[in-house]
Amino acid sequence: MRDNKYDVVISDLGNVLVNFDHRIAVRKILKHTPRPENEIYDLFFDSGLTELYEEGKLSTDEFFSGVKNSLELDMDKDEFFPIWNDIFFETPLNLKMRDFLKKIKSKYKIVMLSNLNITHFEFLKKNMAGLFSEFDKLVLSYEIGFRKPAPQIYKVPLDFAKTVASRAFYVDDRRDLIEAAGKLGIKGVVFGGEEAFGRIVEELR
Repeated sequence: MRDNKYDVVISDLGNVLVNFDHRIAVRKILKHTPRPENEIYDLFFDSGLTELYEEGKLSTDEFFSGVKNSLELDMDKDEFFPIWNDIFFETPLNLKMRDFLKKIKSKYKIVMLSNLNITHFEFLKKNMAGLFSEFDKLVLSYEIGFRKPAPQIYKVPLDFAKTVASRAFYVDDRRDLIEAAGKLGIKGVVFGGEEAFGRIVEELR
C-alpha cells in the first residue's frame, strides 16, 4: 500500500456532486417579469446580489427584496423560493463521484467547499438525503463570509485538516477556481466528464 500524497480531498458541490442549471428557474420566472431571459440568468448566476447572498451578507428576505425589485416580479416570496430552489438534478457521474468519496474516506479528510447560499443548502439537505453526510467538514461560503476564488476560503480546509496546500487535492467543475487554488499550491482537477473522473480515481485510490 502506497503512502498518501495528500491529507485532505476538497470537493466542490455544484456540477460535481449534484448538477444544477439556473435556466430551469429562469424559464419559470419569465412569465412573472418584464425582464429578458439573459438578464434574469445573469442576476441568478453571477450578480453582485447573488454574491452577497452566497457570502451570508444578505438575509433571505433582503435577497428576495433585491430580486423582486431588480426583476419587477409580480410574485411573493412563497412563490419565488420553490422555483429558485428547483434547479438541482443528479447524474450518473455525480453518483459515481459521491460513491468514490465514500470509498476513500478512510484514507483522507474529505471536505466540501462550495459557493452556496442558505436557501439552497437547506433545500438540498432536506431533499437529497445523504448528500452532505459523508463529509468531515462543510466549508460553505454563506457561513465563512467568502466565496471562491477568495484565498481565505481555500485556507479553511487546510486549517481543518492541519495540513499544507501541497498535501491537498481539489476537485471543481470550474477551471478558474482550480487555477485560483493552484496559486496557493493546491493541486486539482477540473471535473468535466468521465476522463476527468478517471484521473481523480487514479490520483487518489
